[in-house]
Amino acid sequence: MDTVERTTADETVTDAEAARDELRDALAEVGITLPSLGLDAPSLASDAPRPLVELGRCAPEVARRIAAALRCTGRDR
Repeated sequence: MDTVERTTADETVTDAEAARDELRDALAEVGITLPSLGLDAPSLASDAPRPLVELGRCAPEVARRIAAALRCTGRDR
């Protein structure tokens, strides 16, 4: 892999990390924590990674709180 491809791959991962952090922060603003929120390891494994944000698992109560937060946000639009 040449330097340009490595830089692009690094930028792609950095962008995915930033998206994960933005989501974590937005969820925290409404009092929600997803402990397993992170990047999906298999999607990072190739030479040209196509990273995915892994939301992970949550309790039914947390899923309902996320749904309620999304509904409130939708009303603001």
